[in-house]
Amino acid sequence: MVELRAGMLARSKAGHDAGKVFVIKQADSEYVYLVDGRSRTLDHPKKKKRKHIQVIFRTPYTLEEVFSAGRGVTDEAVKKAIKEYNKNVLTERV
Repeated sequence: MVELRAGMLARSKAGHDAGKVFVIKQADSEYVYLVDGRSRTLDHPKKKKRKHIQVIFRTPYTLEEVFSAGRGVTDEAVKKAIKEYNKNVLTERV
């Protein structure tokens, strides 16, 4: 099984938010806690089972170092990381 770390990007595979990109805030053996900076902020993360997400390994901007260093991560930084990833994905498809 893949080790999930805070700061990695993940795409939801199930639920009403299927297809949406999130940043992993925290992970344990069964669940991950996801944030997007908008509806799911750092104060109120989305709790989702591990099997319902797909980890994105090719990320243009990563928050892993910031999360691991314990420095202050903001909702704006999360939004920026997701926006940059989505922009790069659209550019690659064209």
